[in-house]
Formats: sequence, C-alpha cells, structure tokens
Amino acid sequence: MKYTLPRGTRDILPEEMGFWHNIESVSRTLFHLYNYHEIRTPIFESTGLFEGSIGNETDIVEKEMYTFLDKGGRSLTLRPEGTAPLVRAYLQNNMHKKQRNSKLYYCGPMFRYERPQAGRYRQFHQVGVENIGTPEPFADAEVISLGVHLFDELGLTDLSVTINSVGCPVCRPVIEERIKQFIGTNLHFLCGDCQRRFDTKPLRILDCKSNQCKTYFSGLPDIRDSHCQECRDHFNSVLEYLDSLGIMFHINPRLVRGLDYYTRTTFEIISDQLGAQNALCGGGRYDYLVEKMGGPHTPAVGFAFGLERAVMILKSLLDHNHYDDVISIFIAPIGFAQRTKCFYILDELRRAGIKCEMSYVTEELKPQLRQANRLGAEYTLIYGYDEAERHIMIIKKMANGEQHEIELEKLIPYLRAELKA
Repeated sequence: MKYTLPRGTRDILPEEMGFWHNIESVSRTLFHLYNYHEIRTPIFESTGLFEGSIGNETDIVEKEMYTFLDKGGRSLTLRPEGTAPLVRAYLQNNMHKKQRNSKLYYCGPMFRYERPQAGRYRQFHQVGVENIGTPEPFADAEVISLGVHLFDELGLTDLSVTINSVGCPVCRPVIEERIKQFIGTNLHFLCGDCQRRFDTKPLRILDCKSNQCKTYFSGLPDIRDSHCQECRDHFNSVLEYLDSLGIMFHINPRLVRGLDYYTRTTFEIISDQLGAQNALCGGGRYDYLVEKMGGPHTPAVGFAFGLERAVMILKSLLDHNHYDDVISIFIAPIGFAQRTKCFYILDELRRAGIKCEMSYVTEELKPQLRQANRLGAEYTLIYGYDEAERHIMIIKKMANGEQHEIELEKLIPYLRAELKA
C-alpha cells in the first residue's frame, strides 16, 4: 500500500533545515538578549481553553480546530495557537505568584483545519513571545522592537509596523456601536459570518477576509475617535516610543486581528520587499485574558510568526548557500586497511568539536574527493599505506588544491587553529 501525507501537511527535508535552524537560532539568541525565557506546553489542551479564550465566534473556534474525544470521553483540541496554552501554564504553575513580570517565548507545532496554500499548512510551526504583567506602553514598544530586530537580523529589509488600538472594555461598546451604525444599512450584503457577528461581535466584522464585505467597509469612521482617554494616551505613548527607536509605522484603523482577547494595541510587522502579502508577524495587547482564565488582573502583550512562511520568504530572497549545512573536514582512507585508523581519527575530530565525515564505500581517491566537494568540505585528509608507514596525514585544501603533510599527533591542534582562522 502506498502512503502519502495528510492534506495540509508537509515533510521538512534536510536541504531546507538550514533555514529552520537559522531562524530558530537567531530567535533564541535575541530572546535571550531581551531576557525572555522558553516555555513548552502540550500540543493538545482542553477544548474549553480555546473556546473560552480565543472566542466562540472566531474563525479558529468556529471552523478550524482539530477537536476529538479521548478514551475517557474528554474533549481535547490540538492547539491552534500558543498564547492561551502559555497563559494556562502561567496560572497553573503559579508563575504570577513568583514575580510581577514574566517574559516568555515558545516555539512549536500548531494545528488549524484551513485551506492549504503557499506558506500555510494545517500543521504549522509558530514562534512567539509574551510579556506578562506589564501595563506600561513601553512593553508594547519593546515587543514590537524585538520583532523588528529579529527580522532585521534574518536579513529582511524595508521593515515597518502597521498598528492600531482596538480599545478596552470602557470604550469598546462605543466603538462597536459606531461600527454597527455604519454598516447596518448594508448588512444584508455582507457574508453570513458578518451578519451573525453583527449583534454579538461587531468588531470582528472588520477582520473578515471576504472581498465582497471589504467593499462596504470603505469610509468607516476611525475607531480611535471613540477611544477613552486612557486608551488614547496609551496608544500615543506606544507611537512615541516607536518613533524614539526610529521604527517606521503607519496607523491602520481597521487592523483588529482575529482573536477576541486583544485589547488596545494590535500590530503587524511588514516588509515592503514582499509585495502585497507583506506581513511577517502579528500580535498585540491582551490585558484581560489572564483574568478571564481565572487569574488576577494581569496585563500582557506579545506577538507570533509562522516558521513556514518565514522560511518561504527567506528562501525566495536570500542566497540558499548562506544556509547550506557544510562540513569542515572530509577523511579519505586509501585502501581497506586504513579505514580503522581513519575511523578512529574521525571520532577524535568530532570529540574535538570539528564537524567531519569520511567515506565507507570506496578506497579510490578521486571519487572520495568528489564526495568531499559535494559536502562542501574545506579540507580533505588523505591517508594511505605510505602515510600510515610514516605516521602522517596529507591535508588538501579544497578551495585551491594546495596540500601538505602533517604528523598525526599535531593534526587536531593544527585543524583547530586553521578552522578558527
């Protein structure tokens, strides 16, 4: 029987892994620099966690969750996003009692049943950060700055931020009423989802992806005009901090994101390198999610991005060779009798921290040199009968063909010095 991948999933093959490792490495390095700490949660959680936090009328909960009953009859869901599980872990492990502010990050697979397309899969991987416990607007600016810094380090250019504020429980009812007044007369032209959300979640209407609906949003009043003074002051402070950091931004009054828990700041980091589909990551502030999940009132802000899309972008823009996974040393034994010694040297080099490989299938030099070139080796070590008799190794520099002899006891110190140079 021939087996194939489930629709919406993919294999990540070795030739692509260099991109994945680079993104993960750069992310972890920067997160450490900004004092964020890694947390890992299970890939499935209680279904109620996502229904209660993300919102029953979001696309994720309504259409995209992978939900099943386990053998005990419990409803479980493969996690569709990372924030709700992180907050659950934050509360269940009493992290809120140990320190006022927690700066956390995660990296792992998520699952959503949606139409597969370029850079979007039903099993996908997200990297995200969450700054929990800080209400001040500088936390929003720090999270945004971290995101811009990360993509800049990955080699993307023309970065800027699209930003908005969706208000708080004080001014949200006013914002939603203005939205209803504006689109009410055209409601029957909108899609079924928008009509259903009109009475309960009118702000979510602005996140509709239907081109049919977007036509009727033209001329919508700027929701910032309905902000309370605290939300207005908070948003203006975030913009001032971004400006002080030299981060380019523009305000999009329709940017609401797709999850119910967002309050105040919402944002996307974009790159003009990418054309129309220019969003790299998105996030925002969620000041009431911890409280909604049974904890004390705890403000928070964060962002997340998809690794698949980031890899796709980097592969299209950057030199693939920049991420090629090459070796430093290739060992070429000439003759069957020399393999055991070469195998010992191979092990010694690896224990010395030098990435290397050798041939196990041929005793002739030319095919081994071709293999060394394919692997991108900087040096090939040649060891035959004559070299064994003299206790030496021939070192061949692959870039220019230069070669010389070295005594075996001096080999590892020499290579360490050469590779560091």
